[in-house]
Amino acid sequence: MDSLICIDGVVGAGKTTLGEIFCQKHHFTFFKEPVDNNPLLERFYHDQERYSFPTQIYFLNKRFRMLKEAQKMGTCLMDRSIYGDVIFAKLLLLEAKMSQEEFELYEELLFNMLEHVPRPKLMVYLEINVDNAIKRIAERGREYEQIVPKKYWELLNQQYQAYFDAYNFSEIVVIDVNELDFRQQGQAQNQVLELIEQKLLSIKNSPLLV
Repeated sequence: MDSLICIDGVVGAGKTTLGEIFCQKHHFTFFKEPVDNNPLLERFYHDQERYSFPTQIYFLNKRFRMLKEAQKMGTCLMDRSIYGDVIFAKLLLLEAKMSQEEFELYEELLFNMLEHVPRPKLMVYLEINVDNAIKRIAERGREYEQIVPKKYWELLNQQYQAYFDAYNFSEIVVIDVNELDFRQQGQAQNQVLELIEQKLLSIKNSPLLV
């Protein structure tokens, strides 16, 4: 794999939309987050204690497989990735939706997997406040996301902030998207793309230069 870019951020931040826009412009291979075909996700939102551990393992396994596929290719962009997956597991542990034993098993699997995959060239973190994220979640209209209480999204956002404040796996660019609706062509979209492009061009062996 020549270069991997990851986009991360809380639910509703716009990861998939931005990934599709960037890949269309730069002809990257796009790896979309494995959400739509996840047979456990809707059950998880209705019964988190029962489905937290198997849901986390499902995502971990899918993201590891995606990284292995990306290794065989050239320039790729990943909609969320294995690197930020632990954010959800830690939140579930803090909320007592996952046991300490389950979390330790999950974490051991994660660390073992990270030893066998390359680090990304760049991590793009989309920063957004809870109210704006909830608004975009409502616009998206996934029924199982609408039943989630605001407190959960607040705690999740706190975990994201803490994780990416300490992130050191790769180069990172943080983009505040609260006032940047990049879903349509225009100034906001150009601004977000330019921030990513400028950061990439500052990195040795940038995928935009090869």
